[in-house]
Amino acid sequence: MGIKALYSVISENCPEAVKTGEIKNHFGRKVAIDAYALQHEAYLFLVAVRSDGQQLMNESGETTSHLMGLFYRTLRIVDNGIKPLYVFDGAPPKLKSGELAKRFQRKSEAQEAHDEAKETGTAEEVEKFSRRTVKVTREHNAEAQRLLKLMGIPFIIAPTEAEAQCAVLARAGKVYAAASEDMDTLTFNSPVLLRKLTFSEQKKEPIQEIRLDKVLEGLEMDMKQVCMRPLVAPFYHNNVPS
Repeated sequence: MGIKALYSVISENCPEAVKTGEIKNHFGRKVAIDAYALQHEAYLFLVAVRSDGQQLMNESGETTSHLMGLFYRTLRIVDNGIKPLYVFDGAPPKLKSGELAKRFQRKSEAQEAHDEAKETGTAEEVEKFSRRTVKVTREHNAEAQRLLKLMGIPFIIAPTEAEAQCAVLARAGKVYAAASEDMDTLTFNSPVLLRKLTFSEQKKEPIQEIRLDKVLEGLEMDMKQVCMRPLVAPFYHNNVPS
């Protein structure tokens, strides 16, 4: 879910904590990547349709649109000499139950609107509500993990939130940095956060490297002031690969 406006606070008050550069600058580094970013890309690929209105499919008629982003983003990362470890979300924490309920309600309302539009609405309305009913399923995630396995790319499933597990891996020195679009990765005590690593090459976005020590120094804070949550839960430590 992230922390709103945290990046703005950091960039305005301690700009020295943020460094931007090309993806090739991280050549040879191991990075734990929050797979949620790619799950979001999977959603966008599922929503996007070709000019004939059909999803991309294989010879068996199975949808493959959601795998395209993962495949090409991963190729870009590997081609630039980065060694990725993808981390997928596990069971959602109880504190997130309210937000998840709201998301489910929005999907249900969109499905009802879509069904009604098919009966009485225009083609534009049908397409609009159809897009809102799309979601990334467990099956989509399983297919993504199978693709990574076939590509020889390692992945793990976190006990709960992926960004927390990425932070633990970075703190333990198993990887150079945690890569995520969620700024709350820093509140899980990740020494280095990389953002925009999984963006497509066409976006031409520089990679943001944010150093936690510089953030704390610039804001004149320590980790106890940053967040009330435990810095690292024990079960995340137990999920650190050797």
